[in-house]
Amino acid sequence: MLVINNFEEYKSYLGKELGLSNWHTINQEQINKFADATLDHQWIHVDQEKARNDGPFKTTIAHGYLTISLIPYLWKQIADVRNIKMEINYGIESFKFGQAVVVDSEVQLKAKLVSIADLKGVTKVVIKATLMIKDQTKPAYTGDVVFLYHFI
Repeated sequence: MLVINNFEEYKSYLGKELGLSNWHTINQEQINKFADATLDHQWIHVDQEKARNDGPFKTTIAHGYLTISLIPYLWKQIADVRNIKMEINYGIESFKFGQAVVVDSEVQLKAKLVSIADLKGVTKVVIKATLMIKDQTKPAYTGDVVFLYHFI
C-alpha cells in the first residue's frame, strides 16, 4: 500500500501508476442490496431465472453504478493518505463502461495519478480509475475520479 503524508509526496507520483486494490467478488447478495438501496430492480440485475433464460449474459450483472460505488472502498486498499483533516469525493469525469460485470466476478481497481493541484491549501487530485475484471482483457470501466484533501 502506498502511504502519502503530504502534498509534496502526493505530487511526486504525478503521471504514475499508484497501484492495484485487492480482488473483490461481486455476488448476488451485494447486487440485490444495491438494487434495494437505489430502487433499481431491473430484471437483468435481480431476476436470476429471467437473466439465465432471456438475458444476453445468461446470468445477472452488477449495476454500473454499483461498480462505481466501490471506488472509495477499493481506493483505500491502494493508498493511505495521512495527515488530513478531511477527504471529499469531489466528482467523477469521463466514465465509460467497457463491459458488464457478471455476478460472482472478481474486480480490481487500478489507479493512476493524472493531475494534482494546490487550491489555496486544499489538494485536488484526479485519479484515472480502471476497474479490471479477473480473466478479462477489457475493463469494466475507465474514468477519472476527483478527490479533495485538506492536509493538516
